[in-house]
Amino acid sequence: MGNKQSQKVLVVDDEADILELLKYNLAKEGYDVKTSLDGRKAVEIAKTYHPDLILLDIMMPHQDGVETCRQLREIPELNNSFVIFLTARSEEYSEVAAFDIGADDYITKPIKPRALMSRINALFRRDSKKKKDINQVSAGDLSIDRTSYTATIGEDKINLPKKEFELLYFLAQNPGKVFSRDDLLQNIWGTDVYVLARTVDVHIRKVREKIGEGYISTVKGVGYKFEAN
Repeated sequence: MGNKQSQKVLVVDDEADILELLKYNLAKEGYDVKTSLDGRKAVEIAKTYHPDLILLDIMMPHQDGVETCRQLREIPELNNSFVIFLTARSEEYSEVAAFDIGADDYITKPIKPRALMSRINALFRRDSKKKKDINQVSAGDLSIDRTSYTATIGEDKINLPKKEFELLYFLAQNPGKVFSRDDLLQNIWGTDVYVLARTVDVHIRKVREKIGEGYISTVKGVGYKFEAN
């Protein structure tokens, strides 16, 4: 993702005043912005708009934010897109569900525009810094290409959402080294986002389901490591 003028943001909320507030502040920061009052419509917009970031309310009529996020994460062109949930719900189970479905951040309402813009800018800066370390990693039949965010097993392409890809790539760059859940949270999600340790386990499970059980092993009571052989 380059400068702000090339970064596209889709804002999804069933409250029109919130859409206008966020659109105004994002546009003032230099982002290209589209909005939607409905989760279903947001999915259709995203298929052609290909936003770099999606700000997504959870409690919406017809289709809630969690289901909308699930559908968005099934679109290959959005594998590199960030998803930030904006919600009035502060229950832990809502937060767990959000991160399990592929969210990058979770922010509770009422929204403070300046603080939100700071979080968004930090997210893009961290992503830009990671992309400076471009590389390819191979192990057995598994190939991981950071330049195109693709992973393949033999000739078969594996569909990995952004956080699953980054988790696999990070572990594969450090074969044989054991990382605790806290290590992985800091390196993949960052220190400015509060994420439950359980989220790491869920993402590891999803990656294993897609690439097979032989590449990432569990070190009981410690964490996870990538097996090069």
